[in-house]
Amino acid sequence: MPAHPSSAAPQPLHWDIFCRVIDNYGDIGVCWRLVAELGARGVPVRLRIDDASALAWMAPQGAPGVQVLPYDAAYAEHPAVVIEAFGCEAPAPYLAALSQHHAHCHNQHQPRPVLVNLEYLSAEDYVERCHRLPSLIMSGEGRGLTRWFFYPGFTARTGGLLREADLLQRQAQFNRPAWRQAHGLGDGDCAISLFCYEPPALPQLLTQLAHPVAGWQPRLLVTPGRATQAVQAQAGAQALQPRYLPPRTQAEFDAMLWACDLNLVRGEDSLVRALWAGQPFVWHIYPQDDQAHHAKLDAFLDWLQAPASLRAFHHAWNGMRDAASLPTLTPDLLREWRHCAQQARANLLQQADLIAQLQPFAAEKS
Repeated sequence: MPAHPSSAAPQPLHWDIFCRVIDNYGDIGVCWRLVAELGARGVPVRLRIDDASALAWMAPQGAPGVQVLPYDAAYAEHPAVVIEAFGCEAPAPYLAALSQHHAHCHNQHQPRPVLVNLEYLSAEDYVERCHRLPSLIMSGEGRGLTRWFFYPGFTARTGGLLREADLLQRQAQFNRPAWRQAHGLGDGDCAISLFCYEPPALPQLLTQLAHPVAGWQPRLLVTPGRATQAVQAQAGAQALQPRYLPPRTQAEFDAMLWACDLNLVRGEDSLVRALWAGQPFVWHIYPQDDQAHHAKLDAFLDWLQAPASLRAFHHAWNGMRDAASLPTLTPDLLREWRHCAQQARANLLQQADLIAQLQPFAAEKS
């Protein structure tokens, strides 16, 4: 006998995620992982984005439950949760409609839409202090709404990191030897992935790799865009015979990190993916004119409990000390860094992931 309509399970309310693409794909990279995983967990979601062009190679197949709309698309189908990623603000007409809907729900004693500012990732002390704080909008189109600040982070008193529910299963099933063979890597090769801006110590690294220690064969895999341009601008780089990679989807990027012996990553999204990979990594943090990124990097290295060699490499790589001080890569050094990375990964796996924290938070505030 068919179920009575009133007994059917209620359909989950959708979420709206706003994203402005500033540069370097970090914004869209994080937001796409967020919406794709929300969809995978049964939450219908709309990504409202001002430039979706990178999705053509980053996520060409789309994702179940995810709809991509222009940033200024009209407000429709009242959302349960609205996320303004990285401090971007929803368009004024949208905020006005959201405010009206919020007031109606309040008057009718119905669940109200929740407005969340999903902040940048940092290990600095202020993150724990500011996580989950409210800010009442006192004027403008969104007057009467409360904007909640939600901070991803590395500790139990933050919002955690993005992590797919099936990540560990996919990693366990990954055929690392087959990937390496398909990319021309021999059994004794040390595969180094390079995803960077223009590191001050890049010339020193390339010189190192061109003259490796005895018995060690580094192989450089260079991602497209700024990393490729940076390497090609260096005289003598071709003597290394670097492999220049084509654009790859997020799943393919993750597989590269799992397969390599050292991952040189940049920005926010790839840092998190390097942590989940559990391989040695170095972070090229997004540079800021006021050098505020120096304190941010050191806070992360403190949380990581980075050994002295890894801290020194980060400082030279990010221009915080003379590039000539870049430590020489050796198998022993990478073993030390791998232990550090795997300990950090183990600690993070003890914490709830970002979506597992964000969903109950939004339900609590509705």
